[in-house]
Amino acid sequence: MSKKITMPLTKEKIDDLKAGDSVLLTGTIYTARDAAHKRLVQLLEEGKELPFDIEDQAIYYVGPTPAKEGQPIGSAGPTTSYRMDAYTPQLLAKGLKGMIGKGMRSREVVGAMKEFGAVYFGAIGGAAALTAKCVKSSEIIAYEDLGAEAIRKLYVEDLPLVVVIDKKGNNYYEIGQQEYLETQR
Repeated sequence: MSKKITMPLTKEKIDDLKAGDSVLLTGTIYTARDAAHKRLVQLLEEGKELPFDIEDQAIYYVGPTPAKEGQPIGSAGPTTSYRMDAYTPQLLAKGLKGMIGKGMRSREVVGAMKEFGAVYFGAIGGAAALTAKCVKSSEIIAYEDLGAEAIRKLYVEDLPLVVVIDKKGNNYYEIGQQEYLETQR
């Protein structure tokens, strides 16, 4: 059974999530990949404001394809998350509570997640067209020059996700592997 979560990702919502939980996420989220992350961290280093309030928000690591006529977005599959790892701890320190992508995260990112209370969600790779159906609106809010990698504000309904790493650092990739190995003995 999936947990239904509505943005923003408050501490109470984060506290209730465990590695392996299925989630249906509804609300406003933001998109950004490595080029946008680099610019966001540069702003922080310069003491400048970010183009959106990052507190209790989630960033989806995606570079969507162009939208077909009448659609808010094109295919929107997750990007490999480690590409953002160099920038993620600084954003978590500023209040980011959720990240959506695919693949493993570095020890530094997991440590920052534990320190600041954040979760990492896995999105379904290979189902980009289906994921796009959960996106009800899309608006570029920063870095339009980055094309598909511009920062977008999305409104999603029942976006299917899995909690890969919870705020305590429990990692579903590792747990799943251990559970599988135990069944093979």
